[in-house]
Amino acid sequence: MTDSPTDQTTTRYRLTGWRRFVRTTYQRLRPRRIGLRNRILILFGTGSLILAAVLSFTTYGLTRSNLLQQRETASINQAITNARRVQIDLTITPDDLDAAIDQVGSAQRALYVDNQWTTSSPQFTERNIPDELLNRVINEGVAAEMIVPYRSGQALIIGIPLESVDASYFELDNLRDIRDALQTLQVALLIAALVTTMVGLALGLFASRRAVRPLANAASAARAIADGKLDTRLETTDDPDLLALTNSFNDMAGTLQQRMDRDARFTSDVSHELRSPLMTLAASVEVMQSRRDEMSERTQAALDLLTSDVARFQGLVEDLLEISRFDAGAIRLVLEPLALVEFVHQAVAASSLPRTPIIAEDELARVVILGDRRRLARVLANLLDNARIHSGGTPKVILQRSPVPDRAWIIVEDDGDGLIEGEEKSIFERFSRGGTAGRRAGQEGAGLGLALAHEHIAMHHGSIWAENRRDGIRGARFTVELAIDPSYDVAVETPPSHSGQTT
Repeated sequence: MTDSPTDQTTTRYRLTGWRRFVRTTYQRLRPRRIGLRNRILILFGTGSLILAAVLSFTTYGLTRSNLLQQRETASINQAITNARRVQIDLTITPDDLDAAIDQVGSAQRALYVDNQWTTSSPQFTERNIPDELLNRVINEGVAAEMIVPYRSGQALIIGIPLESVDASYFELDNLRDIRDALQTLQVALLIAALVTTMVGLALGLFASRRAVRPLANAASAARAIADGKLDTRLETTDDPDLLALTNSFNDMAGTLQQRMDRDARFTSDVSHELRSPLMTLAASVEVMQSRRDEMSERTQAALDLLTSDVARFQGLVEDLLEISRFDAGAIRLVLEPLALVEFVHQAVAASSLPRTPIIAEDELARVVILGDRRRLARVLANLLDNARIHSGGTPKVILQRSPVPDRAWIIVEDDGDGLIEGEEKSIFERFSRGGTAGRRAGQEGAGLGLALAHEHIAMHHGSIWAENRRDGIRGARFTVELAIDPSYDVAVETPPSHSGQTT
């Protein structure tokens, strides 16, 4: 819990609704870091895609170049042969131009003689021949070829000057079959690239699982150790790269187990050793209390301080013994059905604040939980003591249904100083007394009450958490969530009135 507002050295930071909204929005929109397994998978997939793309483009480019080169060579040779035939025919019959260009083959031909054009097909005219090609063949008298767009595709036009008859011969070879072959090749390469990428992703998935498996095993072992299974170890492996990790982890776990065992034994031994002189001291204090009237006022004040410190010391020793039992795994719950409302009234009546108000929903009158009466009462007493000692406010207990089915909440809230931002979880750690507790003079408690409450609730497979109140009132709110036992039902009875208000 936090200090009094009069402590000016304490810097408080409380989230307003707007700040909470901005922080939540930022956390949701912030890009998440990609995990190792996904990074390996993306690496394999991207590598496979790049490799498939490079191979596809290279294969397509080489195939296209070779096909065009072979077709161009064959077309040029055929055009030269056809041009020689046309030249011979024009030498024999210079006026029969149609017969001269009517050659065998699928190529379309055109003949330019005396500024006139003669073509073998209306689909191939002088308009299909680029001016640059016409100039080189007709004006410069140089044989040339050019690939030009032709009817939603491409065509190869070859021009050859016929100097002996003062004419120019042009031949068009449609490259539609090459275009169709290249389109088929594109589809095949696309399918091959997709298959290669899928294979790469499959290999990446396999490799990522194999690579992350040792880390997953180590994480599982670490969680088991965190849950108290200190004898958890990683299995040995023949992999030299993983052997160092395995040995280091096992050595660390072994050292941690030895350290925890030593600390637990030390705490238990010290607590047991302190009980005997403490009992003697408590008995002596009782004897002195019986003769209190014979003492002076100053001696009575000193006796009161001694009595308070002895009681606090006894509570500390009992808490240390309980903690040592938890560490040793010697805690055994004595489970019994407990009528929730009745039990809470009895536990509050036996606490240090017996007149704490209790507010319960009507439907909880028949609710039964299965728990250890003594330990759950200890939890509730610790929460009330925490509110009494640290908050400086008035606590109250609220019983209500949890949003989770078959669960009930026991809520202890106060109107004190509340929690400092960020200490909601740390206050359940051992010897933690809040962010500013260390500056209080003469403060009760050693910071074990909430830690013990957390341990007890965990053994009941429940949950406990702390937060600041959200109803506009300053103060802290501690919530205990326990399972409801549906196999029991209790009669509705009016709870005792000594615990305060009940609704």
